[in-house]
Amino acid sequence: MSQQFKLTRRAALAGAAGLGLAATACSREEPSFAPRPPADGPFKHGVASGDPDQSSIMLWTAITAEALDAPVRVEVAEDDAFSSILLEAEAAPAAATVNGMTPFKLLADGLQPGRDYWYRFHFGDATSETGRTRTLPEAGVDRFTIAAFSCSNYPAGFFNAYRAAADRGDIDLVVHLGDYLYEYGRGGYAMEDDERLGRVVEPAHEIVTYEDYVTRYAQYGADPDLKALKAAAPWLTIWDDHETANNAHLTGAENHDPEEGEGAWSDRVDAALRAYYGWLPVREPQDRRARYGALEIGDLATLIFLESRLLARSDEMTLDDFPVPLDSDPEDPLVQETVRNWLQARVGGEDRTLLGAEQFDFVIRTLEQSVAAGKPWRIFANQVLMGSATAPDYTKEPPLWLRWGMRLAGGQIWDFARQTQFGVPMTLDTWDGFPAERERLFSAAREANADFIVLTGDSHNFWTVDLKTEGGERVGVEFGVTSVTSPSDYEFVNAPSVDFGQMTLKANPHILHHSVYAKGFVLLTLTPDEAVADFVSVSTIKDTAFEAGLDSRWRVTPALGGPVAEVERLG
Repeated sequence: MSQQFKLTRRAALAGAAGLGLAATACSREEPSFAPRPPADGPFKHGVASGDPDQSSIMLWTAITAEALDAPVRVEVAEDDAFSSILLEAEAAPAAATVNGMTPFKLLADGLQPGRDYWYRFHFGDATSETGRTRTLPEAGVDRFTIAAFSCSNYPAGFFNAYRAAADRGDIDLVVHLGDYLYEYGRGGYAMEDDERLGRVVEPAHEIVTYEDYVTRYAQYGADPDLKALKAAAPWLTIWDDHETANNAHLTGAENHDPEEGEGAWSDRVDAALRAYYGWLPVREPQDRRARYGALEIGDLATLIFLESRLLARSDEMTLDDFPVPLDSDPEDPLVQETVRNWLQARVGGEDRTLLGAEQFDFVIRTLEQSVAAGKPWRIFANQVLMGSATAPDYTKEPPLWLRWGMRLAGGQIWDFARQTQFGVPMTLDTWDGFPAERERLFSAAREANADFIVLTGDSHNFWTVDLKTEGGERVGVEFGVTSVTSPSDYEFVNAPSVDFGQMTLKANPHILHHSVYAKGFVLLTLTPDEAVADFVSVSTIKDTAFEAGLDSRWRVTPALGGPVAEVERLG
């Protein structure tokens, strides 16, 4: 995610702190939780399954050992007691060994659709924990439950959202929408409590090389709450930017600098993707960057997952070089026209793309095929906010004391606040930076009668957005998934009584919900007649003792070729 005023999150925090606006540090007293002992034996990183279809699924583990002096074997059974074993095979190394850690994968095939299976690995005399997985259904699907996550930052807090989902036992598919890990080094973004929580990143520096990325994946993968959810259900993962570097695009990233010894961008991408495909239960395409596709959930839904960073994404755009003086009259028609024309020239070009032509064509074909097959639902697994989001006027909407604080801060913070007088987007790192491509997608979907639901990560907030073409035709709804642990941008301002979400709604009538502080996940339950989205929140990420609650609940019905229904709030 990118700040709309070209500030990294680290810079934003520093600026706010200088104003007296930074979030107060949590207590440095000893935490109330008991330390969790590290796993013993070679299976320190647990087991996982992913990328299911109707007859196969990828199984994964990692071995920590001084020597790979025995084969790594897999068993797949119809029951958790392994009394009916269907498959026994030898797994193959999935990537190079780093610090004695080697990931292994096996594609288990010949399975039946819509069935639960249990699996485990053996290495020498050691046996892994048991994982539960499930193939996708083929027909007659009356219910399917997806748990969607994003933005899991290890040093920011405990992965209680993962634990809450793992404890449910009713999830058919876990979808991670990106920022599964973060690349920053010690002292970087969201690390204020890392030492107190016992969650200091490894390695201590920003990760750049293959060995760096593997070390970070291994640290995340040993987390007990993540391990629990990996073992509980099959996963589908897509990356956003932090799996490589902040605000990544085709030719670079905000925090990648070859002149600072970080090497060529292509080399860093190669290192990051080798680690990604080695340390997650995913199938590997010929072009590693091309991680997009579709899962067919029987006759119920088509789930389209996107790649919007490394394959084709146009260069990052910001609100730098603003076209009018910031003390201009925002009501002046000439000023308004100047800003509109500048934004159009900056981000409105038909050639600006998130997806690239080949992926875009695939998406449209898949939407059309899903409608032709009579499926009631089309779901997008999408990285960044798809709906438009105009920034509130931060020179008027916040309380007077906060406006004065921003004014006293000056610099980029006050500059951005003044830019919001002119109706600019909240950020250009989302689909708002690619409006022509978004409109082509919406128009093509409308023409195909392909209504859809979008699950989106990145923002660290919960959102419900009514998606419409520029002409006002409704095409679907977007459910923005908050973070597992990463802080909201609004947490960097010590103003818990200020309702920033309500400001967003006031500036954007098509945005129905914006919850800026919650941590958690979205539980999407699909039936032929309705889709219900539960925005599940956790009470804290600073302690392993927590409660799961409900931020809000939303319901939508399928269009089935007719008008696209407006989403309904249930609670």
